[in-house]
Amino acid sequence: MPTDHLSRRHILQAALGSGAFFLLPHLALAQGAAGGSQPFSLDWLRDMARDMAQRPHAPEEIADPEILDQVDYDSHNQVRFRPERSLWRGQGDTSPVQAFFPGMYFRNPVRIFTVEDGMATEVPFSLDLFDIPEGNPARQLTRTKGFAGFRVQDARTEIDWMAFLGASYWRTSGYSGQFGLSARGLAIDTAIPDGPEEFPLFTRFWLEPAENGDLTTYALLDSPRATGAYRIESRRGDGVAQDITATVFLRDAVDRLGIAPLTSMFWFGKNTPHVSPDWRPEVHDSDGLEILAGNGERIWRPLNNPPGTMVNSFAAPGVKGFGLMQRERDFAQYQDDGVFYDRRASAWITPKGDWGDGSVVLTELRTDDEIHDNIVAFWQPAAPTARGQSHDFAYRLDWVRDNPATSAIAHFTASRLGAGGVPGQPRPKGVVKVVCDFKGPNLAGLSRDDGLSIAVSTAQAQVSNTAVYPVVGTDHWRALFDLSFADTSDAPIDLRAYVDHKGTAMTETLILQLFPSQLRDLLARAP
Repeated sequence: MPTDHLSRRHILQAALGSGAFFLLPHLALAQGAAGGSQPFSLDWLRDMARDMAQRPHAPEEIADPEILDQVDYDSHNQVRFRPERSLWRGQGDTSPVQAFFPGMYFRNPVRIFTVEDGMATEVPFSLDLFDIPEGNPARQLTRTKGFAGFRVQDARTEIDWMAFLGASYWRTSGYSGQFGLSARGLAIDTAIPDGPEEFPLFTRFWLEPAENGDLTTYALLDSPRATGAYRIESRRGDGVAQDITATVFLRDAVDRLGIAPLTSMFWFGKNTPHVSPDWRPEVHDSDGLEILAGNGERIWRPLNNPPGTMVNSFAAPGVKGFGLMQRERDFAQYQDDGVFYDRRASAWITPKGDWGDGSVVLTELRTDDEIHDNIVAFWQPAAPTARGQSHDFAYRLDWVRDNPATSAIAHFTASRLGAGGVPGQPRPKGVVKVVCDFKGPNLAGLSRDDGLSIAVSTAQAQVSNTAVYPVVGTDHWRALFDLSFADTSDAPIDLRAYVDHKGTAMTETLILQLFPSQLRDLLARAP
């Protein structure tokens, strides 16, 4: 999986994919004559992607590779797009757009076109668009014909609010102006046993601005086994909302096809303080996967930093929504006034129409730092893929503070782990205490005497000492239980839990995956 180990705090992430583009009749028309325009539509883009999928993938040779190798992080960071050359700058509330310069970590050329009144005109690459210091190797890049991507700015503040950079990745500033997790156009064979993962590229962009600052982005996707035509309509309000329509064509079968993928970072949180020596209480862009199932069940799965790569699949036929969420919003829980993890947006996917039978897939990778994006979530169709298939899908992507699919049912706000047993008594060996806080309007008027209980199911451990009660002086409740596990086992422990009141589920379903090796490390800290 690509990482942005050189740029998380300074520039938007680059995904190191492979492959580029090759020229077909539709692409030749897209070039147009120098300075000329060509008719453009989403149907035309779909036809182009379909034509490409009927031919073998043939990436173009990257121009000036020896020079790109010299445009390293430091050199690349010295290159600045000239503000006066920004597309649509000074045109009222229309969002200005600036291109990213190619470099060592941005090798694949990306063509950019503007769209007006159904006509597309290419923005040609030129060194004159950039301020490049004397002696910087970027000055020698004379053969390339493409950019690395682009960023979109607010017309009045000229602060970035969206960027497309690297493979098929993009980000927005969400509800707070703080960049965090990323979306992707398509995921192919993420974390399959015999790998490697394939990273499709957005190789062409067509940008159609609106006078109110909104922007519609059309993108051509290409990779060894897939092509695609995308329309991404972006609007700003309380957050950033995007309506995405896409058609993907397969050149060959894909073992794990990921629709609407999201990529994030989770190093440690309340449930995993023992995996990091860092001084901060928590470090993550997202702290959980949330799913709204087709039957209305709400699922909350806190994220992990596992001992090794873990892939979990959650059956979700007719899924109504899913996303990587940041529920913890208290600065005191992060203490980071540099990157402000408390302000990172949640990203919520709402399918348009019935996506049919399939699963939400969560991949978690081991990480030892915040510089690596180690979390991926997407929806995978249940039916096997085959060469020649096409897949149409549409969804809304909201970059917001809280889940827009609101519900009165209580939701979990924190999961913590500690030594099991009873305070003041000898701690039993191989027992951890799981403590889960939750809150919701459906709990109003209930008290400790109303008989709420927590229902926990697991096949790998024993549950005891359960309790549920309101936390004095707060608006939330607490459920806790002891978990006894085999001291020598290394198999993950999977738990499902919810709070019950007289046969009615009062909370969403909590799914936890715990790792005995990490639990043993946790208990070893006890005096």
